[in-house]
Amino acid sequence: MLWRGRPVTAAEPPHLEIAMHPIAFHIGAHPVYWYGIMAAAGFLAATAHWSLLARREKRPPGFGSDLAFWLMAGGIIGARIAYVIADLPYYLDHPAAVWRIDQGGLIFYGGLLGGIAAFFIFAARRRLAVPSLADFAVSGLPLGHAIGRIGCFLNGCCYGTECSLPWSVYLHDAFRHPTQLYESAGNFAIYALLLWLYLRRPRPGTVLAAYLMLYPALRFMDEFVRGDERLRFLGLTVAQDISLLLFASGLTLMILLHRRKKRTA
Repeated sequence: MLWRGRPVTAAEPPHLEIAMHPIAFHIGAHPVYWYGIMAAAGFLAATAHWSLLARREKRPPGFGSDLAFWLMAGGIIGARIAYVIADLPYYLDHPAAVWRIDQGGLIFYGGLLGGIAAFFIFAARRRLAVPSLADFAVSGLPLGHAIGRIGCFLNGCCYGTECSLPWSVYLHDAFRHPTQLYESAGNFAIYALLLWLYLRRPRPGTVLAAYLMLYPALRFMDEFVRGDERLRFLGLTVAQDISLLLFASGLTLMILLHRRKKRTA
């Protein structure tokens, strides 16, 4: 990737060369960042998914957009809190930067926890069964996540380790794995699979269990080639530790659903 005008010499092997900059454009003197644009695009795409699915299922008007608002609010708050905690010394010295989410700085698993909290509030307010609503909610989550990861790529955050592969990108003074695009492509695939599964009307909770196994597996593998600073615990990154817990939860849920199905049969 061509980042801030870095030239590529003829002696170097072929790489993916993309000219870009984290700032999309300016409104007056104020920059508008690609990260914020793609985060908004991801939210709108997920909202459209939930709205169309709600209309297909003849749910109340505005159901999909209401769910999207709750999940977005909880997700952004949780993701930002996690990011600030992970880099607390910096934000203690720069408290005004805590609110600059348009420049990047969201941790997905923190957003997942915040979204879960908002989900339960939404379910309680609407008096809806949690398993079926959870399937509905997670069916659109990978779509928004996939688009948001493209924003990470354009912003230059969440970058990979150094490598010499033909599709490596030049970022932070080295050719690196485009880990943001790995995760984006994986999330698009997960979205397609979950939507296919959801439309087959499985037992409530099945789509949630599938997501809890698929995305953590993707994230666990992606973490091995992450080049930015990572928090570690028990020899793995914290994201990998959380991925293992979520995968175990999804596998357990899938086994329980399968056993219940056999007993019912």
